[in-house]
Amino acid sequence: MSEKETTTASGPAEPRVNCLCMGAGPKLTTMLQCGSESAREHFRNARVEFLKAVRTLIDERIDCLTREERKGTTVPVE
Repeated sequence: MSEKETTTASGPAEPRVNCLCMGAGPKLTTMLQCGSESAREHFRNARVEFLKAVRTLIDERIDCLTREERKGTTVPVE
């Protein structure tokens, strides 16, 4: 993601992060280097689960786009 510098009235330019994690990714990586093994394992499992959720969303969208629409109407016969 791109970083832009913004100036504030109170001081010098600060980096502006334009991503969902708000710049937390590198900070978490640094923290995990000193953290416990169980914390690292937890974050690894969370990343795997997030990717599985994205895969499910993609599969559902593919199914939606490839589904054939039924043409015509159904008429009940007596």
